[in-house]
Amino acid sequence: MTHAIRFSEFGGPDVLTLSDVTLPAPQAQEVLVRHTAIGVNYVDTYHRTGLYKVPLPSGIGVEAAGVVERVGSEVHAFKPGDRVAYATGAPGSYAEARLIGAEHLLRLPDKISDETAAAALLKGMTAEYLIRRTFRVEAGQTVLFHAAAGGVGLIACQWLAQLGARVIGTVGSEQKAELARRHGCAETIVYTRENFAERVRALTEGRGVPVVYDSVGKSTFTGSLDCLAPRGLLVSFGNASGKPDPVDLALLGQKGSLYVTRPSLAAYAGTPEERAQSSSALFEAIDKGWIKLEIAQRFPLADAASAHRALESRGTVGSTLLVP
Repeated sequence: MTHAIRFSEFGGPDVLTLSDVTLPAPQAQEVLVRHTAIGVNYVDTYHRTGLYKVPLPSGIGVEAAGVVERVGSEVHAFKPGDRVAYATGAPGSYAEARLIGAEHLLRLPDKISDETAAAALLKGMTAEYLIRRTFRVEAGQTVLFHAAAGGVGLIACQWLAQLGARVIGTVGSEQKAELARRHGCAETIVYTRENFAERVRALTEGRGVPVVYDSVGKSTFTGSLDCLAPRGLLVSFGNASGKPDPVDLALLGQKGSLYVTRPSLAAYAGTPEERAQSSSALFEAIDKGWIKLEIAQRFPLADAASAHRALESRGTVGSTLLVP
């Protein structure tokens, strides 16, 4: 018997309940992982609300670190006692232990702690594909990153600064602005009191930026387009303020032959090889000191609903963990 957070209807944080779960023996290609740290991510709220549909009843959470307890008969890459982490697969990480397909697991280097892995893996792999593959940022470029004090933002902005980019970050308060500046942002914009598109134009002498990374969604989408230089790319990878409105393709032409993409970790880390390459780049960046993690919130597993309330209120900074 183990404990896990489950929900049987879509809705607010109150639908999350702590349940007793009996785990069967691992199937041939499965692994039983005992969690030591669990990552909380904004995508978890999309599963809970039904924005991203999952079959009900359902577990929740896609990221965790822990120790292998048992392996299926066809699993040869892992053995009991191995330290592992994952950030893909079906929801179900909000649990003391779970079964998961071996193909989703990543072996943890000795220098990466369980908490670091659970706080950084999904957000850091997201940052990796955004800045190295969706749009490969080069030294000397100026980029705009929304929610710069969030989990993905703090990792990405440090990495971008290490690459030699000039990072403009939007934030919701002066406190978050200071945090973002300590983590790689050359300039910050408190979007609650400034027109961020006008400020970006001023900071770039009217040229705009070649790429905008936008996880906020509805409230920033149009303004993000206004920040782009001709042939610039808007990378829309989240919906914190709601789903963006449909895009008028003619508008993209009028604003300078712009591009828009909607990437996902599933598409950029869809194979074990892609996941290994992305996570290796992340772990190397952490080991070299390019990225320093900000684990600012910890909640007991049973208090997952409070973690979601904090996340959705935009009262969090950096990474949030559940402690099983």
